Amino acid sequence: MTKKRILSGIRPTGKLHLGNYVGALENWVRLQQEYDCFYMVADWHALTSEYADTREIMENMQSIVMDWLSAGLDPEISVMFIQSKVKQHAELALLLGMFVPLPWLERCPTYKEALQQVKEKDLRTYGFLGYPVLQAADILIYKADAVPVGEDQLPHLELTREIARRVNFIFGDIFKEPQDILSRVPKLLGTDGRKMSKSYGNCIYLSDDEQTVNEKVSQMVTDPARVRRSDKGHPEICSVFDYQKVFTPERIPEIESGCRAATLGCVECKKILAASLKALLDPMRARRAEILKKLNYVRNVIEEGNRRAAAEAEKTMRQVREALRVVP
Repeated sequence: MTKKRILSGIRPTGKLHLGNYVGALENWVRLQQEYDCFYMVADWHALTSEYADTREIMENMQSIVMDWLSAGLDPEISVMFIQSKVKQHAELALLLGMFVPLPWLERCPTYKEALQQVKEKDLRTYGFLGYPVLQAADILIYKADAVPVGEDQLPHLELTREIARRVNFIFGDIFKEPQDILSRVPKLLGTDGRKMSKSYGNCIYLSDDEQTVNEKVSQMVTDPARVRRSDKGHPEICSVFDYQKVFTPERIPEIESGCRAATLGCVECKKILAASLKALLDPMRARRAEILKKLNYVRNVIEEGNRRAAAEAEKTMRQVREALRVVP
C-alpha cells in the first residue's frame, strides 16, 4: 500500500534545542518509518518576523539540517529541503490568498497573541498576517494527509483545512484536508522556567557538548523554597522535575517521593537528569561527528531534497493551474 504523506517544517531562527526535539524532531524520526515524509527548513516563514535582520537565517539553515541528520532523519526515506528553493510554494500561496477572507487571518490566536506580546518587532505586516496562507500552501502543495504540530499550531491547521474546503468547493477535489499529529510534549520551558529562548540563555542545544549540558543542568532553577538539603521539596514548582518528566519518565515516582521526603537532594536530582540527557544526546554527537567527516554531505542532502520536493510540488501546481485556468 502507498504510504500516507506528512509535511512539517522548522524556521531557521536559531540552533535547535531540546524543545525543538521533543516538540517536533523526536516525532519526525519516528514518523519517517510510517509515512512518506517531507521536512522543510522554513526560511520564508522566518522572514515574516526576522525581516529586519536576515543574517542568521542563512547561517542556520545548514546547521539545522545537520541536527536533523544527527537526530536520525534518513535522507533515503525522508525529503529534507529548503522552502525558498521550491518556488511553487510562493505561487500557490499567492493563488490561495485570493480565496482567503481577511477575518480568517485576523482571528488567528497566534497572530493576536504575537501582536500583544512581541514589542521589539513590528509584526503589523502583510507577510506576518499572511503567514497561515503560506503555511497552508506548504502543506497542500504536497497533498499531505497529516502534519506533526504543537498545540499552538492547531488553529493554523484548521485554517488550512478551511482553505482547502473553499477551493475544493469552487473548483472540485484538488486538495486533501490534513489532520494533526500532536507531539508527546506540548511545550518544554527553558532551564529557568521561562519560555525557551536564546535571548534568555535558557536553552540546551542539540549540538552542545557534554560539559556544556552538565553546566546548564547544574544551573537550572529548582524549588526556591528548598534552601537546605534537609528541606522537603515541592517538585510541582521545580524546573528540573519538569525536565525529568520528559527525559526520565521511568524514575518519576522515585524522584518525586525522594524530593518531597528530602531523601533526594537537588544536586543528585540534577545528576540523574544530566545522565538522561547524555544517553539521549550521545548518539547524536556520534552521528554529527561522522557527518562532519563527509565533505559536502549536508549540502548534497539538501540539493537532492530540493529536487525531490520541487518535482512533487510541480505535480500539484499543474493541477491547480489547470483548475483555475491560469496560464503556466
